[in-house]
Amino acid sequence: MDADLDTLATALYVRTDDLLKASPERVPWRPKIGIAPKITDAELITLAVMQALLGHTSEARWLRYTHAHLRHLFRYLPQQPGYNKRLRRLGTTIGWLVGVLARDTTLWTDNVWVADSTPVECARSREAVQRSDLAGWAEYGYCASHSRFFWGLRLHLVCTLHGLPVGFALAGAKADERQTLLGIFDADPELPAWRAGQIVIADKNYYGRQFEAELADAGLDLLRPARKDERPRPGTEFFKPLRQVIESINDTFKGQLDLEQHGGHTPAGVWVRVVQRVLALTAAIWHNDRTGQPIKRSLLAYDH
Repeated sequence: MDADLDTLATALYVRTDDLLKASPERVPWRPKIGIAPKITDAELITLAVMQALLGHTSEARWLRYTHAHLRHLFRYLPQQPGYNKRLRRLGTTIGWLVGVLARDTTLWTDNVWVADSTPVECARSREAVQRSDLAGWAEYGYCASHSRFFWGLRLHLVCTLHGLPVGFALAGAKADERQTLLGIFDADPELPAWRAGQIVIADKNYYGRQFEAELADAGLDLLRPARKDERPRPGTEFFKPLRQVIESINDTFKGQLDLEQHGGHTPAGVWVRVVQRVLALTAAIWHNDRTGQPIKRSLLAYDH
């Protein structure tokens, strides 16, 4: 197979359609009697992945583009209201597909993970914050990388060194990174269960004896830089260059997949727009792995 957008879309549709037919409980409930949808859930998810890869942050503009350029791939293309409604109902399904596709790669067995979080800004003006439906979930936080405060959420990621997401969560800007990481593993107990000695590389914020003990109980070895009040930790000189990997992955989300321009205004809207981008990166890596591409995280073949 070639590494181009049409081939990726076809392969992703076929794989997604097979998965949803094998696990019908993963799709939103729909009455057996009634008007049948003109576009299947697998086709809609494929369309959403293509939207993220091509960098269209506006759903209305994206659907105008699809009617002009993508009719050869889809039997039917929805209008904006239907696309918006269907996609939000598929948020949980898309999150499940991320894990399934990740497990379907040769990178899944990598014995080194990197963990970190990155801001997902949701509003800037005071009026927008006060009126937002995200209040109570989104909150003010501080981004040390850019030395600024923001109002919104944080995307917490656990990835392989090739950038493959193996676990993720979306939490408030002030949520404890350590507890969120433990929550990712609690939500998917099989993730660390069979990986005795799995290495997790993180920054200084992932500290604490109890936290490290809980990771150790799950069979995970934490590597992180020493804090100012700690003695030098072993192995720092070996994993320090690898810490930049997670920053590069975050840059892919923000630079190529437009994470900061998600445009969501409700919890369901923000969630599906974020997980849509996580699936897009996972699908690209999955396809690159299947087609034998040398750089697994490269999106260059799919963004035009």
